Amino acid sequence: MADPGHSTYRLTEEQVLLRDTLRQLADERIAPRAAEIDRTGEFPEDIRQLLASQDVLALPFPEEYGGVGADLLTQCLAIEQIARACTTSSLILSVQGLGSLPILLGGTEEQKARLIPDLASGRKLIAFALTEPEAGSDAAATRTRAVRDGDDYVLDGGKRFITHGSVASVISVFAVTDANEDTPRHRRLSCFAVEVPTPGFAVDRLEHKLGIRGSPTAELSFDSVRVPAANRIGEEGDGWKLAMGTFDRSRPGIAAQAVGIAQGALDVAVAYARDRKQFGKRIGELQMVQAMLADMDAKVESARQLTYKAAVEIEAGARDAARWASLAKLVAGDNAMSVTTDAVQVLGGYGYTDDYPVERMMRDAKITQLYEGTQQIQRLVIARSLLGKPD
Repeated sequence: MADPGHSTYRLTEEQVLLRDTLRQLADERIAPRAAEIDRTGEFPEDIRQLLASQDVLALPFPEEYGGVGADLLTQCLAIEQIARACTTSSLILSVQGLGSLPILLGGTEEQKARLIPDLASGRKLIAFALTEPEAGSDAAATRTRAVRDGDDYVLDGGKRFITHGSVASVISVFAVTDANEDTPRHRRLSCFAVEVPTPGFAVDRLEHKLGIRGSPTAELSFDSVRVPAANRIGEEGDGWKLAMGTFDRSRPGIAAQAVGIAQGALDVAVAYARDRKQFGKRIGELQMVQAMLADMDAKVESARQLTYKAAVEIEAGARDAARWASLAKLVAGDNAMSVTTDAVQVLGGYGYTDDYPVERMMRDAKITQLYEGTQQIQRLVIARSLLGKPD
C-alpha cells in the first residue's frame, strides 16, 4: 500500500531567495554559455568553478563537513534553476549529490570526514558507477568483481554510461563481493569509494550523445585495481540497499532537472509567440497556439508541484519514498519531453534550428526519461508500491 503522506510545504524565505538568486546567476552567467557547451561537447570547467565559488556544490552536504546542509527540496530548487538555462551545467550539482549519497547514507565518520570536504568545496568531483553493458535496468546483474586481499579489495570489470566518469576524482563503484550463486543477487553487491587516478583504472571511451553533450559520459575499466578495505562503504552485501537508497533521493533531482528544462522551453515559446507575426497578428493571438502554451504551462506546473511534494515527503522519511521518487521522475520526465517538443512546434522552422535553444532543450529532455532508471522502471516501482510484494 502507498503511504498517502501528510507533509505539506511552502517555500521559505531562504528558499525563495536561493531560487531567485540562482535564476539570475543562471540567466547572466550560464545561459550565455549553454549553446557553446552543447556545440563543443567540452566539460564546462568554468561553470564548475562558478558553482563552487557560490557554494552551490556545497548544498547536498552536511555543515560539519563543509557543506550547506540543504534539504532535498532546496537542492531540487537549485537544480531546476540551473537546468532552465543549461542541462549540462545542472548535472554538475546533481551528480555531485548522486555520487556522494552512498557515502552520506552508509559511510563511516572517518570516510565522511576524509572525502566529503573536498566534494563540498567543489575541489573534487565524484561519480556514481553502477551501470554496466549487461547491467542497466537489471542492476543486480552486475559483473564487476571485488575480491578481498588482505587490507585491500581487488576490483576487476567495467562500467558504462558513467556521468562525469572522466573528470571525477572519487567514484562510488558497485561490485560483486559474493560470487555464490545461492546468495540472493541483491545481497551480492558492495560499494566502494575508489579514488582516482590509480593503477589499473582507465577511461576507455566517451560517448557521443544526443543531448547533455558537455557532460562527459564515460566507459570505465578496472584491471586489478586495489582499493583499501577502509574505502568500502557499509558492510559487504550492502551495495544494493545503498544504490536503491541513493535513487530515492537522487531521482527527485532528475525530476527537478526535467522541470527546469521544460520551464526554459516554455519561456522561449511564450516570448516567441508574443513577437512572431503571421496572418497579420502575433501568433500568440491564435487560439491553437494559445492552447498549446496553456497545456505546456499545465504540464510544467504539475510536474513542479509533484517534484516539490516528493522532495518533502522523502525528506520527512516517508515509508514509500521510492514511490514518491519514481512518481516525480516519471511525470516530470514525460512532461519535459512533451513540452520541449511542443516548444519546437510553436517556433516552427526556427525551432528546428540552433538559432533558438528549444531544439537543444528537446534533445536534453530525452535523457530525463532514461537515466537513473528508465520510465518503464519507474512504473514498475510505482505499481509494486501500490500492489505490494508478490506472494
